[in-house]
Amino acid sequence: MISRRTIITGASMLISAISLSTGSVLNAHDFEEIPLWLGKAPGNGEVSGPEKVGAEGAGYGAVSNVSNPRMRVYRPNAPNGTAILVIGGGGYFRIQLWKESTPAAKWLQLRGYTVFELIHRLPGDGWDAAVPFMDAQRAMKIIRHRANEFGIRSDRIGIMGFSAGGHLAGYTALNPGQALYEGRDTFEAASARPDFAALLFPVVSLRKPFDTTRTRREIVGREPSLAAQEAWSLDTHVSKDAPPTILFSSADDPITPPGHNIALFEALNGAGANVEMHIFSAGGHGWGLGKPEQTLSQWPTLFDTWLASTMNKKN
Repeated sequence: MISRRTIITGASMLISAISLSTGSVLNAHDFEEIPLWLGKAPGNGEVSGPEKVGAEGAGYGAVSNVSNPRMRVYRPNAPNGTAILVIGGGGYFRIQLWKESTPAAKWLQLRGYTVFELIHRLPGDGWDAAVPFMDAQRAMKIIRHRANEFGIRSDRIGIMGFSAGGHLAGYTALNPGQALYEGRDTFEAASARPDFAALLFPVVSLRKPFDTTRTRREIVGREPSLAAQEAWSLDTHVSKDAPPTILFSSADDPITPPGHNIALFEALNGAGANVEMHIFSAGGHGWGLGKPEQTLSQWPTLFDTWLASTMNKKN
C-alpha cells in the first residue's frame, strides 16, 4: 500500500497557498479508498510485488505496479453536489499523483466537489491495453450508483484527466458504452457516461504527426495498424451528444502540443457538441495546478466558472 505521507505531502504544500476570504485554509477530510472490483478484476495480465512510488526525477510521487485498482475519495466539508473522477498522467506506465491528480483533487475538494482519484492498472506493468479503460468505466459506474451515499447528484458526475490520464478520461467520455468487459453486479446497471469532461494537455491522437507519445506505444504498440490508431484516437469518437468538454493546453508543450486539443476541439465543435478550449503561451508539459506566477495557474478557476455556467444552462 502506498504511504499517504509520500503522496500527500507535496499536494499539501500546494494547497497551503489556497485560502478563503477570511485568510484561513479550510480543513477538509482525509481521503478514503474504494476498490473497483469485487474478486478478480477483468482483463488479462498481472503484476508481482508491491506498488511502487517514484522517489526522484520526473516520476517523483508517481505510482506504478498497480494490482489493486481503486479510487481515493476526497469528501468536502460543504458538498456542492458535483463529483469529479480525476486521473493523473504518466504515459500508461505510471500515474502522476503527486504533481497532477492529487493537487487537483485537493483544490476541487476545498471548492466543495466530491473527488474520486483513480488509481488504475497500467499496460506498462504488463496488463492488457484495454484494462485502464475497464477501470475508468467501472469507476464512473460505482460513483453514479453510490451518488446518494456521497451526497452528489447523479447528473453532475464528471471526469478530469491530465496527459495520458486526459486520453483515458476523454475516451471514457466519448465512448462510454463500449463493452470492454462483462459484469453482472449492481454497479453495472449505472451509466459510465460523464456529465462533463475537463482534459488538460491530453493525448488525443495516436496518428502522425502525433505518433511519438509513450501513450501511443503502450496502447497500440510501436508499429500499429491504421485501424488501431484510429480506434484509440479521441477525435474518432466525437458526436453531438458528447458531454460538455473544456480543454487546456500550453503552446510550448513538447509532449502533447496544442495540436492534440485543436484536433479534438474542431471535431467536437464541428459535430455540434459543447466544447471550450484554452491555450496558454507557456508552461510546458505536466504542469498540474501550475505555479502562481504562471498564467496557466488560472485554469482551475476557469474550469470552475465554465462548469457553473454549463450546469446552469443544462438546468
